Amino acid sequence: MDRSDAELFTLRVGDTHTVSGLLSAPPHPRACYVLAHGAGAGMSHPFMEAVATELAQRGIATLRYQFPFMEQGAKRPDPPKLAHATVRAAVAQAGRILPAVALVAGGKSFGGRITSQAQAASALPGVRGLAFLGFPLHPAGRPSDERAEHLLKIEVPMLFLQGTRDKLADLGLLQRVTQHLGARASLQLFRDADHSFRVPARGAAKDAQVRCDMMDALATWTFALLSRCD
Repeated sequence: MDRSDAELFTLRVGDTHTVSGLLSAPPHPRACYVLAHGAGAGMSHPFMEAVATELAQRGIATLRYQFPFMEQGAKRPDPPKLAHATVRAAVAQAGRILPAVALVAGGKSFGGRITSQAQAASALPGVRGLAFLGFPLHPAGRPSDERAEHLLKIEVPMLFLQGTRDKLADLGLLQRVTQHLGARASLQLFRDADHSFRVPARGAAKDAQVRCDMMDALATWTFALLSRCD
């Protein structure tokens, strides 16, 4: 499956914004991942395309969407209120398109963090868990766990997929955060991967293998989550 196999749609956010979205769905999906992009690249970035393709191979649909700032070609991310409203609109759209399919939400970096903020403010309807592809715990070179404080308000399970060379998430701090979250949080580390889940060319692992391992971990966690909820 590639972009040509995905269904393009328009997503309305409130009364003032519309953005684009892409639905990639295999036959009879077991779940749908509502996937938000990062701050620097939109829903059609090769990483996002690869996630959608590989999850479809594992029986999971993916609904990707643009934040308004990305749709407009702006560099500055949207204010939290608008960003959260976009997440909610995307989750609602997934529920309409795939009404009988369980939902998981999250995203890459900024998109995952914004999704978690929306969930912490008010539970996203139908979402059974959150999955983060590189949670941006702090700016590069400025270790802090302040960006994780709202996670304590989230009651659904959370999966953190994180590279050990991620400069936006000090490993010790992230491990402490997930420990504080207790049984709600699962942390899976990918050796030598950076924030973009790239590994050094000289190493034994390859970027494609890391991504495959990530999608295996996400699918396994999702199906286990669904079996607990059923």
